[in-house]
Amino acid sequence: MKKILNFKKILALSVIVLIAGGCEEFLDRPTEDSYTIDSFYKTDEQCIQAANVLYNAPWYDFQRGWGDIGDVMSGNIYKSNTENPYASFSLTGTDANLANASNSLWLVNGHANAVIENVATKAGPDVSTATKNTVTGEAMVWKAMAYFYLVRCWGAVPIIHSNSRIIGAGTATSLYKNRVEDVYEYIIRTLDKAITLLPESNAPGRIDKYSAYGLLAKVYLTRSGLNQTGTRVQADLDKAREYAGKVVNQSGRTLEPVYADLFRISTGNRNSECLISWQWEASDQWTSQNSLQSDLALNNFTGMADSWGTWTGPTLDLQFAFGDDAKSKSRNNVDARRKATMMMFSDYYPYFWRDKGGFTATWDDNDNVAGATFGIGTGANCVKHIVGNTEDHKAEYGSASKRMATSLSTHLLRLADVYLIYAEAVLGNQASTSDAEALRLFNLVHHRSVPNADAETSLTFDEIFKERRLEMACEGEFWYDLVRLHYYNPALAKQIISQQERGSYGNLRPYYLGTADESSVELYSYKVNLTDDSKFLLPFPTTDISMNPRLLEDPVEFDFSTIEY
Repeated sequence: MKKILNFKKILALSVIVLIAGGCEEFLDRPTEDSYTIDSFYKTDEQCIQAANVLYNAPWYDFQRGWGDIGDVMSGNIYKSNTENPYASFSLTGTDANLANASNSLWLVNGHANAVIENVATKAGPDVSTATKNTVTGEAMVWKAMAYFYLVRCWGAVPIIHSNSRIIGAGTATSLYKNRVEDVYEYIIRTLDKAITLLPESNAPGRIDKYSAYGLLAKVYLTRSGLNQTGTRVQADLDKAREYAGKVVNQSGRTLEPVYADLFRISTGNRNSECLISWQWEASDQWTSQNSLQSDLALNNFTGMADSWGTWTGPTLDLQFAFGDDAKSKSRNNVDARRKATMMMFSDYYPYFWRDKGGFTATWDDNDNVAGATFGIGTGANCVKHIVGNTEDHKAEYGSASKRMATSLSTHLLRLADVYLIYAEAVLGNQASTSDAEALRLFNLVHHRSVPNADAETSLTFDEIFKERRLEMACEGEFWYDLVRLHYYNPALAKQIISQQERGSYGNLRPYYLGTADESSVELYSYKVNLTDDSKFLLPFPTTDISMNPRLLEDPVEFDFSTIEY
C-alpha cells in the first residue's frame, strides 16, 4: 500500500522522536534533528517520548475517513447530498479520503513497529524494564488497533510484523494479503502480548492493561461471527465476556456522570472512562491537531473561517432513533445523548460561544445564527468533535484554537462500549437474556442519559444494538457494528441499512421562521436498497494497487512460526 509498500521511507521515519506529534507535556518530544536513533532511547523519558507520536500524528490522515466510513456509510451522518459515495455505497478506489485512511493506518503500523524494534535493540542500560515494557505494550495496542480497522474495512490485508525484515527481504512492493482469520489471530496475539507488558495503570490518557483488555474483548466479540451463519462461536463470545469483565471488575473505572462532558476538552480529555483515545494539540506542528471541527462545525462557527460543516450533519434516521425529528420545532430531550450528539432547532449550548452568552440553534431571516450559517436539509448539525470558537477553546484548554486545529481528544474505546460488549457477549446466540450483570451494565449506560427510564429486566439483540448506536453515535463506530453483524447475519445487516432514511427535508427554513406551517415541510426520501454483500468491504485505493498488484490476488496463510508470539 502507499506506505506499506514504501518501507525505505517508513524506516527513515522510524526515528519516531523526530516526527510530528506533541500534546502538552503528555506528548513532549525533543527538538527536531537533536537526536539520531543510536543516540536516543537512552533514558526512560526518551523511550516514553518515542511512543508519544502514536497517540496522534500517524493517525491524522485517518480522521476524515474515520468519520466517512464509521458514520456516513452507517447512516448516522448526512454529508452534502445523497450522492455522496459513502452514503450511496458507490465508493471507488480513487476516493482521496479512502486513500488517506489506508495510508494513515499503515503509517501507524510502521511507527508502532519502529518503536517496538528500537526499544528492543536501542534502549540503553539506564532505561528501566518497566519503561521498556510499558512503551512496547502501548505500541502493540496501537498496532492492534490499526489492524482492527484494516481488517474490518478491507478484509484480507498483509501482516507486516517487522519493518526491518520486510526491507531486508526486499519484498515491500510484493506482499501478499493474509487471510482474514489470520489477521484476527495476529491482532489477538499482539494484544495478549501487550497485556503481559502493560501496567495496571498508566499516566492519564495513556494506554494501560485495561485498555488492552477492553480492545481484546471487542476483537473477540467481532471475530465470534466471522465465517458463521446465523450464530456466533461460543468460545469467542466467552472470551469477550471474560475480558470485558476484567475491565468492569478490576480496572476501577466508572462512567463519567455527565455524558456531554466526555466531549469537552476540560472534562473529556484524559477522562478515565476513555480507555483508548487520540490525544491532540492545537499547535504549530501540523498533524498534532484534531481537525474534525473544520469538517463538522457550521460555517463561520469558529470565527476563523476554518469550518465548512453547514451541509454535514446527523441523518433523519439517527434523529428518529433518538425519538426526535427536525420536522417538529419542539424537542423531547428525553435522551441527553441526542443534544450532546446533534444540535437542532431551539437547542441552547452554554459551552459554545460562551463569550457571547452561549449558542442557540435558530434561524433568522438571513439563515444566520449570530454568523453561523445553517443549510442542511436534515435540520441537525454535529456537536461531538466541536469545541466552539477561539474563546471556547481558550476557556477549555488555556490557549486559543488554531486554524483547522483543536486540542479535543477523540475517543476510540470507552467504558460504556465495554459494558455493552459484555451485555452482547452474554446474550450471544440467545433470543434474550436476564443475566443480572448484563442488565446492570446495560442499565448503567442507559440511565446515565435517560435517568427516568424503567430498568430493563430482559435484553434482546435489537435493544443492545440500538443502545450501542445511540451511545456512540457520530464516534466513528456504527459501521463496524454493522460489519460485525454482517459476518454472521448478512441479511439483517443489509436490512438495517436498506430501511434507513438517508434523505432530507425541503422547506425547513420558512417553517422554522414561522412563514409556513409544518405541512409545507416535504420529505425528500432517500434509501439505499443494499443487496450486494461486497459493499461491506471497501475497495483498495488505486494507489495501493498500483504499488502492489498482489493486493488483487487471493490471500495466503500467515506463518505464525516467523514471529515471537
